[in-house]
Amino acid sequence: MNLTVRLAHDFGGFALDAAFDAPPGVTVLFGRSGSGKTTIINAVAGLLKPQGGRISIGERVLLDTERGVCLPAHKRRIGYVFQEGRLFPHMSVSQNLRYGRWFAPKHRVAPKPTGRPDFDQVVDMLGLSHLLTRRPGMLSGGEKQRVAIGRALLAGPGLLLADEPLSSLDEARKAEILPYFERLRDETEIPILYVSHTAAEVARLATTVIALSDGKVVRQGPAADVLGDPMVTPAGVRAAGAVLTATVKRHHEDGLTELDAGGIPLFLPRNAHPPGRRIRIRIAAQDVLLSRGEPDGLSALNILPGTVETIRFGDGPGTIVSLRTPAGAILARITRRSAEAMGLAPGLACHAVIKTVAIAPEDVGGASNRP
Repeated sequence: MNLTVRLAHDFGGFALDAAFDAPPGVTVLFGRSGSGKTTIINAVAGLLKPQGGRISIGERVLLDTERGVCLPAHKRRIGYVFQEGRLFPHMSVSQNLRYGRWFAPKHRVAPKPTGRPDFDQVVDMLGLSHLLTRRPGMLSGGEKQRVAIGRALLAGPGLLLADEPLSSLDEARKAEILPYFERLRDETEIPILYVSHTAAEVARLATTVIALSDGKVVRQGPAADVLGDPMVTPAGVRAAGAVLTATVKRHHEDGLTELDAGGIPLFLPRNAHPPGRRIRIRIAAQDVLLSRGEPDGLSALNILPGTVETIRFGDGPGTIVSLRTPAGAILARITRRSAEAMGLAPGLACHAVIKTVAIAPEDVGGASNRP
């Protein structure tokens, strides 16, 4: 079921004029602070009435300013996960989870979504069984967010909204909760609209990326395409990188995991994904070296042959080189001086060199099973 959004709103010093279609899976609104992400998500939730626009989920119209349609927030059947868990402190985890159903109107105003998980499924999916009797004050930040997600799911939403749900967590808690969002993406039929300004987060979760800048959509498409284009990536060239999909081949006794990336072996620090599992890897452009010939005698284990596709010179000394390899497109951020000294040009054979230890755990996640 697709979400269609067309919005226009003038705040006096900021104008939002955005339109996009979000297919099933996780659609990430990606942009810098002030780009309009939260404004869009609040308009979808019914917390903001825009001056103009149309919002629909499948055939169900939530907003159509031309026809005078604007469903109130409580009738939209949308789950909302905020930056903080916002749990009821006097209720147990079990009571917080069931609150959405207690509060739901007797007469449903929206059709029951297909694939709606029941209580036991949600508890299992989010790993909450050992927490059911606790109160929020006894939970970690990551545990609170998992409960908040579960509560939103159990309200039976047709759409789940998540407004930077990991921004208040430290890196350890983020690493704890990201796999649960991957499970939501892969194991439920509920479309998810997710707000983020972190490239690694987007690379792991997104099936579709909507890149925003100054209230406008500058690009939309698969994560690999949007994150691989430093000219439109909101995080800028310093966060530019490639998103590859590979299959776990084996785990080695020396602490490395070997992947099959388009027939090319790719090594990274050991991870928990089993052999045969398809995963996503984000490789930052600044962690890639280039060599005209096949390098020899290097400590780096990952050497990918390829062909230069594009070279983009910035205003400063930096250059972004896009290399087409059997594993997929690889970006390298090098100096203009190096690019000129190597004689790099489109069509030139080249090798990408990637240090194994440069691939951080937060840059590795399960690949979506959606097309």
